[in-house]
Amino acid sequence: MTAFWTEPDFDDHEMVHFVHDRASGLTAIIAVHSSHLGPGAGGTRFWHYPNPKDGLRDALRLSRGMSYKNAMAGLPMGGGKAVIIADEDKAKTPAMLAAFGDAVEGLGGRYVTAEDVGISEADMVAVAERTSHVSGLPASGEDAAGGDPGPFTAIGIYHGIKAAVRHKLGKDSLEGVHVAVQGTGSVGGGVAKLLAQDGAKLTLADMHADRAADLARELGGQTASAEAIMSVPCDVFSPNALGAILDDEGIARLDTPIVAGGANNQLARPEHGQALFERGILFAPDYVINAGGIISVATEYLARRDGTPGDINEVRKRLAQIPGRLEEIWQESDSSKVSPDVVADRMAQKLIGR
Repeated sequence: MTAFWTEPDFDDHEMVHFVHDRASGLTAIIAVHSSHLGPGAGGTRFWHYPNPKDGLRDALRLSRGMSYKNAMAGLPMGGGKAVIIADEDKAKTPAMLAAFGDAVEGLGGRYVTAEDVGISEADMVAVAERTSHVSGLPASGEDAAGGDPGPFTAIGIYHGIKAAVRHKLGKDSLEGVHVAVQGTGSVGGGVAKLLAQDGAKLTLADMHADRAADLARELGGQTASAEAIMSVPCDVFSPNALGAILDDEGIARLDTPIVAGGANNQLARPEHGQALFERGILFAPDYVINAGGIISVATEYLARRDGTPGDINEVRKRLAQIPGRLEEIWQESDSSKVSPDVVADRMAQKLIGR
């Protein structure tokens, strides 16, 4: 692995912290991109990387994305992310979670962690035994913010898809609109259920084909293989799995006027936003449309930190602002002839003082 500050995804990150605890077997990377607006906040990803360099890449890209996401969501939080490097068996132990909690605590509040791929609400409870700098803990009541961020992420994406259909297709209803959903886990599955309630036509795919098939039967949708979903002719392609899928090959396969989904860092490289734009495909910048989860857990964390109630209505109010923020980006893109990802990046960079 080369020096992290020479990596193409290094973006003047304030901190890149390598953690190794021999006793528990924990190996992790914690990256803070910006604390201009507040402590670096973002989830912890538990994943097996055959090439450790890919784990560093994720930490760098995802923490930068969190800076932009939190800024565009109007949250008083900076951007951070953690990656726990799993072994091939993805074995996770209480000792590893405890060591990770100690590492977060050792940063003195510079980083606030939460759930991400491979990490559960129960894992966050375990981490919280070692540090107070954790969010996404179980909600304390019906009207309290907190808990699993997945459903809130799904709600924001659903609102964003409706806004994209309205902007690009001129339709106020999702009735009969064909959405190809890639990934049917907590977020993608939640998006699919919300779309189905509005009468959308669904094609679902997942690396776990049985999961996609079960959900398709429940919702009256169709399935496609994980390899074929990007080529399905549709009104909206909604990527809700892992990122970097919009590369030269992926964009060439698309047969859709809209890309709007919750996967982080969907563009493999910056130039791929321009490639979508040149093809006339409307892109919903991922860190804007998928902000629902961080809105929920940040509201919970800030309330607990300040000793105030974490009101679910504050979360709902911020979720309702996602479509307007996307529309602002798209209108600026239309008038300036600059791709939406660049428009959003410029807005976010201004907000974090860069």
